[in-house]
Amino acid sequence: MEGRVLTVNVGRARKVAYTSAPSGETGIGKAPVEGPVRVADPGPKGEGGGGLAGDAVCDRRHHGGSDQAVYAFAREELDRWERELGRTLPNGRFGENLTTRGVDVDGALLGERWRIGPSLVLEVTNARVPCRTFAGRLDEAGWVRRFTEHGAPGAYLRVVVPGEVRAGDRVEVVRRPDHDVTVALAFRAMTTRRELLPLVLAAGEAAHPELRALARQYAAGLDRVPAPARGAGPGASPLREAGH
Repeated sequence: MEGRVLTVNVGRARKVAYTSAPSGETGIGKAPVEGPVRVADPGPKGEGGGGLAGDAVCDRRHHGGSDQAVYAFAREELDRWERELGRTLPNGRFGENLTTRGVDVDGALLGERWRIGPSLVLEVTNARVPCRTFAGRLDEAGWVRRFTEHGAPGAYLRVVVPGEVRAGDRVEVVRRPDHDVTVALAFRAMTTRRELLPLVLAAGEAAHPELRALARQYAAGLDRVPAPARGAGPGASPLREAGH
């Protein structure tokens, strides 16, 4: 099956009770938009927001920035969660910017590059780690634990070549690095199996800088902190969700 972008999703800032952002606002409530959306490097974390024009990033202490510019999630996984939860999950419900079909999002390698449409090129940097905002958005008992145990978190990407994206665009893998560090492996290393952290160093500079720092710390024997407790919320990982 040829990989495609099913929908392009952006969110507006809104007040909620379940975010730790100082403003009390979140942009996790994303929905599909019509027409092309400009995608560009938003700048360093803490300064830049999200990579998609019009997408709100409300807590730049933890969200957005160059290495978390875009969040992609597979429609196949949303379908699986629909069956498990017994509820409808429209595109964008997990806070993803790009809902895909036919793309091996969780099997993507860190540093893998995707050409989307005629000119946009994105590079995979890391896995998404669930936290309080995501749990509040889904409002399902034990959501962080359940999502973590399933181990299909979706991928963060940085912008290599800016461009436009729209629903229906083809997703083509144009570079696949010579290592075995997948999004799913990075996720396990950050959450339930921290002994895997040194393996992510094989991805080199392609990996999210905070993930590299965590892996180096662990490999040096400086971090033997257990994996986050089940159901852990904010602070469970040094890497937080993009676009909220």
